[in-house]
Amino acid sequence: MKFEMYHSCITVLDLEKSLDFYERALGLKPVRTIEAQDGSSKIVFLATEGNPCQLELTWMRDRKEPYDLGDNEIHVGFRVDDYDAALAYHKEMGCVCFENPNFGVYFIEDPDGYWMEVVPTRE
Repeated sequence: MKFEMYHSCITVLDLEKSLDFYERALGLKPVRTIEAQDGSSKIVFLATEGNPCQLELTWMRDRKEPYDLGDNEIHVGFRVDDYDAALAYHKEMGCVCFENPNFGVYFIEDPDGYWMEVVPTRE
């Protein structure tokens, strides 16, 4: 038996705002969409070219209040080939929420408060 990570899911309050954020911040683009026939929910899978792991955004039409993220200790990690340029870009976007120079990583925060970790590509 062999398992392969396929996707990670987060729930979002404003799908369009989240789609814009993830494309601008991390280059993630929609690769598949599933919509309920009655329009009550939508799932959009995002990915970067050539990467089999996807981020699933789930949106529920009737949800009006922000999601309770608890301690928000769960995150999704992204590797980047030019760490310094990425950090500068994310600072310009105003989405850097935590830097850890001792570990050589930083985190960005999406419109719903989820943290995404950015690490340099390491050998």
